[in-house]
Amino acid sequence: MTTYEIIAQSIGIVAMTINIFSFQQKEQRKLIIMQFFGASLFAVNMFMIGAAVGGFLNLIGAFRAIVYANKQKFHTESKLWFIGFCATYLLSYILTFTVFPKEPTALNLTVEFLPIVGMVASHIGFISPSAKTVRKLGLISSPSWMIYNIVNMAIGGIICEIFCFISIIIGIIRLDIRKEQK
Repeated sequence: MTTYEIIAQSIGIVAMTINIFSFQQKEQRKLIIMQFFGASLFAVNMFMIGAAVGGFLNLIGAFRAIVYANKQKFHTESKLWFIGFCATYLLSYILTFTVFPKEPTALNLTVEFLPIVGMVASHIGFISPSAKTVRKLGLISSPSWMIYNIVNMAIGGIICEIFCFISIIIGIIRLDIRKEQK
């Protein structure tokens, strides 16, 4: 592995650590702020390893986190935010096959669409009023990103999704199920 690849993968591992701990936050705003930092670093990681759609989606995700961490200021209850972000997710998908040299094979078309599914699921979580919903939708987002990361050999991303999925399950048990039982 070259020095460049080690740096790229190291950035992904730092991003992974931040994202894992984000799901243990009790407050949605704190969860989202931590995900801002994780997404920002994952954007750098993805672009460095040549995973363009992952890089774009993480940049969009970082911006989305800023917007939704400040819901009142940006009036995020407007459906236009959701529509606008979904449009940018799809635009990143289109750019992957038109501007970037990704061959539009059936496998590539499918794999490159998976993180968009993950982004929409997590976005719905951001517009929900609770961290509980964010955790539940992570059960869709995390596996979608996991497959994408495996195909692109994003080591930090792969480990992140394994731990995030476990962290989501722990968060659901610790903060949601046990709370309902009391």
